[in-house]
Amino acid sequence: MIADNLASVTHHIGEAARKAGRNPDSIGLIVVSKQVSSGKIIEAYQAGSKCFGENKVQEAIFKMDEVNVQDVSWHFIGHLQKNKIKYVDSRFDLIHSIDSLSLAEKISAHCAGQNRQQAVLLQVNISGEKAKFGMTPSELEEQLPSFGQLQGIRVQGLMTIPPQNPDAENSRQYFSALRELRDKCQTKNIEGVELNELSMGMTNDYPIAVEEGATLVRVGTAIFGQR
Repeated sequence: MIADNLASVTHHIGEAARKAGRNPDSIGLIVVSKQVSSGKIIEAYQAGSKCFGENKVQEAIFKMDEVNVQDVSWHFIGHLQKNKIKYVDSRFDLIHSIDSLSLAEKISAHCAGQNRQQAVLLQVNISGEKAKFGMTPSELEEQLPSFGQLQGIRVQGLMTIPPQNPDAENSRQYFSALRELRDKCQTKNIEGVELNELSMGMTNDYPIAVEEGATLVRVGTAIFGQR
């Protein structure tokens, strides 16, 4: 079942990419494995998944140890509390959810102390929802040079979560807004900041996200079923 679901999601990503005139290989699928057993992660890995996303640091580390496969990429996609930064190690290839400069500064100091750089995405609250984490677009633009100066992180792109809506079409405006914000910021050529990645789109709207320029989609329920 997991293998069939994974094949279906991959097919839909390919269809959406071709519709937008994009190469399907340019879109990365992050299989969201939060609240999923290590056994199911291994099943997804055997079906071809090479990238998994977790939203709790200590749970992720436990699974990394239990799954123990070398050619897997682990991404952190949840809200990262400052008191959990000490658990972040070099096995996290990408952190999607840097929602403030102060969080970035703490991660940078932590990683610089380990003599390494952590690849990160900056989370933008593109919809302006009060309950959502992330910077406003104007905060992002204003603070980008400061992110670029941090030695222990490497900014690689942006991430957003649109408002929940049963109609996936309603997400399109937020995905296109993030892409336009990224394009605007790229023209500034800020040192230390790369904005090649756009992490957007989940189970209910990932094909729309691909059409609007996502380079990374975060899909769990469509692969593992309801938690």
